Amino acid sequence: MLIRQAEEKDVFDIKDLYFNFLTQYPPKEEQDIEVWKKLINEMNRSENLYLLVVEEDNRVVSTVQLAIIPSLTHNVRSFAVVENVVTHEDYRKKGFASMLLQEAIKIAQNKNCYKIFLETGSNRETTLNFYKENGFEKDTKHSFLKKL
Repeated sequence: MLIRQAEEKDVFDIKDLYFNFLTQYPPKEEQDIEVWKKLINEMNRSENLYLLVVEEDNRVVSTVQLAIIPSLTHNVRSFAVVENVVTHEDYRKKGFASMLLQEAIKIAQNKNCYKIFLETGSNRETTLNFYKENGFEKDTKHSFLKKL
């Protein structure tokens, strides 16, 4: 098992994960793999964007995307956003997503973020408990979403 940043070579494994196991808003339209490769490379060049993966059995089986957002508040400390927490169904209950979340938290701490924000569209108790077990608390703030 290896935790690392996604690479261009991972694009088909990531596509498989997102199309088959992303529960809330999986991509429905045809995807241009070259665009995906370009985006992965852009994330790798950025100091504030991370697509973290678990590699197991020579393939990507879990992902977490992390963005560090600079902020003028909280003594000019950034905040972090986590998205696309997804694990292949054959590799669930092995702790991979937890390891990725902990790595994302560590990166956010090292970047001096004052908070890390995660949203889920799931109402399943197992999913909600998973995030709580990884240190996330249900916030008292209200979240609003506008699809674009």
